[in-house]
Amino acid sequence: MFVAVSAVTPREGVAAAPAPRRRGPRWSSVVPYLYLLPAVLMLVVWTYKPLVETFQLSFFDWNLIPTSPRTFVGVDNYAEVVALPELHVALANTVVYVAAFFVFSLVLPVLVGLLAGRVSGRAKAIYQGLIFVPFLVTPVATGAVWRWLFAEQGTIPAIARALGWELGNVFRDPSMAIWGVIVIVGWQMLGFGVLVVAAGFAGISPDYGHAASLDGASERQIVRRITLPLLSPSLLFIALMTILLAAQWTYPIIDLLTQGGPTGATTNIYYLLYQFGFRNFDAGLSAAAGVIFFVAFGLIALLFLRLQDRLSFYDN
Repeated sequence: MFVAVSAVTPREGVAAAPAPRRRGPRWSSVVPYLYLLPAVLMLVVWTYKPLVETFQLSFFDWNLIPTSPRTFVGVDNYAEVVALPELHVALANTVVYVAAFFVFSLVLPVLVGLLAGRVSGRAKAIYQGLIFVPFLVTPVATGAVWRWLFAEQGTIPAIARALGWELGNVFRDPSMAIWGVIVIVGWQMLGFGVLVVAAGFAGISPDYGHAASLDGASERQIVRRITLPLLSPSLLFIALMTILLAAQWTYPIIDLLTQGGPTGATTNIYYLLYQFGFRNFDAGLSAAAGVIFFVAFGLIALLFLRLQDRLSFYDN
């Protein structure tokens, strides 16, 4: 039996069913962005807006008085900053700070991490915690204690005299003041380096060292060929942070103990910005110097990000 099936077509005069309306984005997909909104607003208000205003201010001459007009000077502020002898001294001191802090943020933390590997149990956590504690001390308290220790009749000069070395007042000696600041800030930076290096050591599986020792590798060979290459991402991170933040970390100690002296022996680029803006009341010059340093540190950070993929070694 055959059944004829005819095509059913809508009758004339009968409207077709309306297409379903497209719904807007679901509320659940918008909620995560609302959680990020406060952080984004804070970044815009406290970071990006001042950055744009600093760039604009670098082309004007202004003494920070609200009723005083701003005078457009173009790139004269940049030319004046580059030609200043104070900038050359501050840059040289900043390079000395960064080079010296590599010892406290890279070399000593690696040694501490290797020694901590020989300690087990709670003693290891206490050992690392005691080294990290100085990083938590406020700069004001740190400056007060170390000023007393380095005073002419303080503990450190007394120990030096007992050893036959006349130390004197460290912060008044142009040849010694910068090393006093380095010791103080390095003492605090050591805790930061130990924290990062300890996290890097925790991510290295001990099976690599055990396997290499079974193959006859010595402890030095394991450290040089296995541990340090696997620790390279952490070391590169610390190196980048040391370059970018060395001048920032030294600023409060310089301001509390030396004010950049004697004769500019301890000043750095951050303290120079403060002097331009809030002692000389030259906001345009300070802004121009800040833009130059921002671009320079940005290029350094970009270079490290490019080198990270080439120099970092991962176990996967």
